Amino acid sequence: MARRLSQPGSQTSLREANRARVVESLKRHGRLTQVELAGSTGLSPATVSNIVKELTASGLLHTSFTSRSGRRATLVSLARQLGLVAGVHYSARQLRIAIADATRTVVTQTSLPLPLDHRHDAELDRLSILLADLMESLGGSVADLLAVGLALPAPIDPRTGMVSTPGLLRGWEGVDVAASLTARINRPVHVDSEANLGGLAEAREGSARAVSSSVYIRVGHSISAGLVVRGDLFHGVNGKAGQIGHVTLDENGPICRCSNRGCLESYAGGPALLSLFPPQDGMRRIGDLLQSAEAGDGSSRRVIADAGRHIGVAAASLCNLFDPELIVVGGELGLAGEILMAPMRHSLERSALAGPGGLPEIVGASFGEWAETRGAIAVALEHVTVEADALSHTA
Repeated sequence: MARRLSQPGSQTSLREANRARVVESLKRHGRLTQVELAGSTGLSPATVSNIVKELTASGLLHTSFTSRSGRRATLVSLARQLGLVAGVHYSARQLRIAIADATRTVVTQTSLPLPLDHRHDAELDRLSILLADLMESLGGSVADLLAVGLALPAPIDPRTGMVSTPGLLRGWEGVDVAASLTARINRPVHVDSEANLGGLAEAREGSARAVSSSVYIRVGHSISAGLVVRGDLFHGVNGKAGQIGHVTLDENGPICRCSNRGCLESYAGGPALLSLFPPQDGMRRIGDLLQSAEAGDGSSRRVIADAGRHIGVAAASLCNLFDPELIVVGGELGLAGEILMAPMRHSLERSALAGPGGLPEIVGASFGEWAETRGAIAVALEHVTVEADALSHTA
């Protein structure tokens, strides 16, 4: 689509830049009131109002009315008809897929179990088929997807798109996953770790939306954390920031899958917890452990509480280093709620340095096991190119 060129510093280029700021803010945050848009873009309320009217008339934005603090407000979002994106989450034992429109409203989703040692080639082939089936059910095709966001249960090097640490996701190492899936479906793909994308979802539209810095701790088959600073993810040089599952609790402890000894995962990860039960108890998945704990089984509740205590020790170190405002707990074991989080708070109180406002609050994830998929949707939308100027001229 041709785009008109404007002289730098001209009134036209300023209008284009302001429209782009409004669109980028909505891609980042989803729905915002016009007052919130003015705050996030730094534009005056009058400028925002004029841009919203113009882009709504062109079909790029959608407005509705809501109530904030008892007052009527105009709620603004990208228009649904801009297109669809897909969010995909491979955990250690589950695949989740969701298709959403430009407002982040999920229009269809599905999930299915995975074998423990799944490989990238077979799983990406299957994902290609599933995406085609889901889009066909909506009356479209994979070619209609604007982008795909994908979460993996391992740190991803942002420079190469590959798993950054050997041994953490065998069968997926040495592969540019985004390029590999793009070759199969011919659509743009953006990959990050499950903890990072879970943290992004909670920061943009969930439990951590009201704070500027937060930690999302994902507890399941593995343990990792996503660090959010001023609304953006902190990856580190190799994408390994937040790997608290491999913080050493006991240097003489059991060997971890990362080849070190005494890592947090060796004491509080899913396999470690399930191994504490005899085979006849039928504890094969974390879901079995949660169901038993909810039924009041003392052993199950104690195992989860002990895991919470260990995670809290690692979280305290993370708080002393990173100093977040809020800790959000997600993942399969995060569904245990206070059985897990109460011991975490106790460990935090014992080991973390308290600031003037006290210690960071620990809360559960807003989206449960779908947080990572929501984050994958968000990162896909962020990478969608929306030409505000070109669309407004062609409408």
